[in-house]
Order: sequence, then structure tokens, then C-alpha cells
Amino acid sequence: MNFQLKPGMLLGVTTAATRIEGGAADSSWRRWYAQGHIKDGSDPAAAVDHFGRWQEDGALMEELGVQCCRMSVEWSRVEPEDGVFDQQAIARYRQELQDLTDRGIRPLLTLHHFSNPLWLEDRGAFASSDNITCFLRYVRRMVESFGDLVSEYVTFNAPNLYAYNGWLTGAWPPGKRNLLDMARVMTNLAAAHIEAYGLIRKTRLQMGFQDTRVGAALHLRAFGPEDSADPVHRFWASRAEQLFQGSLARAMCTGRTGFPIGRHPAIVPGRYCDFHGVNYYARSTVSGPADGAAKGRPVSDLGWEISPAGIVEVCESLCRLVPRPIYITANGTCDNGEHFRARYIAEHLEALCGSGLPVERYFHDTFCDGWEWTEGLSARFGLVALEGSDRERRVKWSGRFYSQVIAQGGVSEELYREYCAAPYPAAREER
Repeated sequence: MNFQLKPGMLLGVTTAATRIEGGAADSSWRRWYAQGHIKDGSDPAAAVDHFGRWQEDGALMEELGVQCCRMSVEWSRVEPEDGVFDQQAIARYRQELQDLTDRGIRPLLTLHHFSNPLWLEDRGAFASSDNITCFLRYVRRMVESFGDLVSEYVTFNAPNLYAYNGWLTGAWPPGKRNLLDMARVMTNLAAAHIEAYGLIRKTRLQMGFQDTRVGAALHLRAFGPEDSADPVHRFWASRAEQLFQGSLARAMCTGRTGFPIGRHPAIVPGRYCDFHGVNYYARSTVSGPADGAAKGRPVSDLGWEISPAGIVEVCESLCRLVPRPIYITANGTCDNGEHFRARYIAEHLEALCGSGLPVERYFHDTFCDGWEWTEGLSARFGLVALEGSDRERRVKWSGRFYSQVIAQGGVSEELYREYCAAPYPAAREER
């Protein structure tokens, strides 16, 4: 393996407030934990104490050579009561954004990353179109508060995953299991994104800034039939792609609807993205209503099928909707033993850099091990490990590799041999 990064391409890391901050913010995920839904029983209030150790983490990002950072705001911190904003919490986020900027790390700010304040959750969150106004009020305040420090925004992180897991499978809060509920939530998310897109750009323009970029970070999988010659497999793969991601992506990017996205006054044809945000982790192999990993293929520690070619496939599908720059807003893998993360990074970067795609940002997910939603602290995605009760930060093997990729502007044969040459572990069926 030997390749150079695309000219002008920046490499960074992701963080997310609920996953790393800790503290006692009254959010939908704190309640979900209290109701006993977290696999290892860990409390997001513990997390990794980034809220108190943000300077230490910023310094470590700088040491690694990170060029950009995608971080989020915990809505329940800054607006703990309906219409009541906490200026102290807002000031704390300003400090972190300023610190990143001072270190030469460009921020990409995510406004909604799965977590809702309880006052919003209790009135139906995005199942109710009435709550879109609450989201827009929050968006306006955040841009007014941080607009001089941040020019790039993600409205929603993985809105399709939020809707799918929260309202169809019941795996996430609020634990609903109804296709029509999911369709209603997806419709309202598309409308909220379209309205927020215009609002963010307008607000920044009123502040005197014209370099604004806004997009959504969609969770995309490369869906494929188990047997490409089987029409039943092809049918289910196509339906799964449409239901899980395709229709919502089209609505958010272009304002064009199709099942499961319904009608809403805000969803009208147009162009509602300045970049394509892509969260990509795995391929889904489909033979029926359920999906999974293909037999014999390498998988992550969570059983997700590893397929570097898939990241190009999903990006190409977005660019066919609207030609826009691509931000890989999250790409990473659960590798608790640190056996293959470096190779995973190298192969996905190679696939992107060997494509003709206009990739401008790559954010590794994630900066450090953290609280991974229903998995709790049991699944490790980080470049940085947390050790002991005091959660001491330690750069992993893959973190050292990633730092070298940034410094060298690509992956040389020597670098690959040193960090990545070991093969993936055997597929799960063969372990």
C-alpha cells in the first residue's frame, strides 16, 4: 500500500457530547440508562469527563497533529428548561471552540447528536412537528453564540439511525416500535434540517460572515444482496437501502420525497447541503427483511462487516443526488483488542483517495474510547485509550499510526508494514 492524501484534504477526529462529557445533564439518554437499557450498566454521567478535561484533550489532539475536530453541543446542558438558556454552559463551549481554533484545529459543530433535553422528549421530540420550532430556536442561539468561531455546521448526526432505532426497532429512546412513527419522525427531521439550513446561513450572514457551510451527517451503509443473482435478495437490499437511508438523504439534500418521507410545508425541492456528511462503518448483506454480515467476511468486534469499497459506493450515491464536497464525518471500527484499527483506517483512506470523489475532510470516529450508547463503555472505537479509575489518556497503536498519516500526508509502504500488515482476524463464523 502506498498512496497520498487528496490535495487539501484535512484529517481529524470526532467527539460527541453524550459519549465523552460526563456530568448530570438531564437528557433522553440519562433516562434510558436509568431505565436499565445499557448493556454493561454504565452511566453516561461518568463518560470520560471531557467536560472537565477539555484542555487536556485538546492538547492531546494537537500532539497527534489533528487538523479538524467534529464536536457536538449537549442540548440539555445549554437549554435545561424550555426557552431557558444556560449562559455558563454556553461560555464553557465557547472556551473549548476557541481553544481548538488557537491550536490550529478547525471545528465542525454538530447541533443534534441523538440526545434530547427531557422537556423536549416528554412532549414527543421529533415525533411532533410542533417541536421543530424549539429546535430552530436552539439552533439560532447556538449560531449566535458560536458563529464567530465556527463556520461549518452539522444539523443532525445520523438522523436516520436516530429515527430507525428510536421509533422502529425500539433499541434507543424512546423505545417505540412502529413504522408509521418512524416515518413521521424522519419527515420532521427532514423539515427541521431544511429550515435549519437556511437559518444558519442567514444568521451567519447577519453576523457579517459569508463562508458558511451546512450539512447533515447521514449514517450510510453499503447495502448489497447476499446473492446478486437472486431477485429476492436484490429486492430486499433495495428496500432496506430506501427505508434506512436513501429516502431521507434525498429529502434532506434535495427536498424531494418518497416513502417513508411524507409531506411537510418545509420540504420543497431545492438544494439544502453545502457538503455531504457521511458516517460510514460497514456493509450490510441482505437476503430478506433482516440484514447482517456476509459469511467469511471480516467483521468488527460488534459483528459489523468491514468493506472499504462501501465507503466509495455510498459517497457516489450522494454525489449523484447533488454534486457537493464530501466530509467523512465519521469512520471507525470497534476493535477492543487494537488488532486491526490501523489497517481499517488505511484501507478506507486508500479507497477514498483512489476514487474521483471530492473528499475534503476525514474525521476518524472516535478520538478516545467513550460511552457508546446502548453498548455503554464496553465497545472501544478510540485512537486514545482510557486507563484506570482516573481515566488517564494513552495514545493507542492506531493513534500513533493516524498521527503519522497526518504528518506524512498519506501512507507509505514502510508505514503500512510497520502498523498494518497483520491480517484481519478470521470472520466471526470461523472464530
